[in-house]
Amino acid sequence: MKVVEQTLLFPATEADRRPQAVNVASVPQRSPFRYPGGKTWFVPTFRKWIRSMTIRPRVLIEPFVGGGIISLTALFENYVEQVIMIDKDEEITAVWQSAVAGNADWLADRVLEFDLTRENVIHEINKKYSDIKHIAFQTILKNRTLHGGILADGSGFIKHGENGKGILSRWYPQTIAARLRNLNYIANRITCITGDGLKVLKDHASDHDAIFFIDPPYTAGGKKAGRRLYKYYELDHEMLFHICKTLKGDFLMTYDVSGEVGKLSDKHGFATKEVPMKNTHHVDMMELVIGRNLSWME
Repeated sequence: MKVVEQTLLFPATEADRRPQAVNVASVPQRSPFRYPGGKTWFVPTFRKWIRSMTIRPRVLIEPFVGGGIISLTALFENYVEQVIMIDKDEEITAVWQSAVAGNADWLADRVLEFDLTRENVIHEINKKYSDIKHIAFQTILKNRTLHGGILADGSGFIKHGENGKGILSRWYPQTIAARLRNLNYIANRITCITGDGLKVLKDHASDHDAIFFIDPPYTAGGKKAGRRLYKYYELDHEMLFHICKTLKGDFLMTYDVSGEVGKLSDKHGFATKEVPMKNTHHVDMMELVIGRNLSWME
């Protein structure tokens, strides 16, 4: 990926020309989740992609929505009219479905009033609920108090966290509540489905006015991160690439860099580019962006 140089007072050095990882603090934080594998760092690239289009898409479809930052950006910044969020994890979709159902204020109030202690969290998340708003609140509690925000089985509570605050280190009631209340502004433009993202892609393959942002769990090429981070991590990556070949609307995929993914991209005639990002430990890494035509990234 080439960086477009601006006129500089001093000549650009080689370091100036290297693509830099996005400072996520510069990107509006809209999601109530702190999500493993979240795509806040990808927002500037997403904006560049969608601004390069000659025709405004009507709907964005995210088959592995997770923390939802790309869908939220698309709506809050009015790049599309509607989004369709899909995830197999019923706890994640409970949060989005609660907002769609008009429960964002209720969730915000629960966050503000909840006395966050380890004992209270354990007591609350062990309750058995069948309604989505209570499941949604349990999900937010777990996401904000479990290590790395990981909802998969086996995840434990944050032990030390920021400045030794433990489970309180990611619990910002005012901030979380504000993000939940802000969902009221876009809730009527969200469709959220608990189910198979591949099936939804197939169902919308003929939609010319749809675009697709696809961020699957990282299990291609024997990667194990997805198994640790997500409740539903198994995916037929070969089938995903085959389906993407049939999509009438444009798409972008993001993947962990691996030989298998490179081979799948070449096999289906897709373009690839590596983009710098920082992981949750603030280590510089490269992520693979895949699409039909990535000339807009140059």
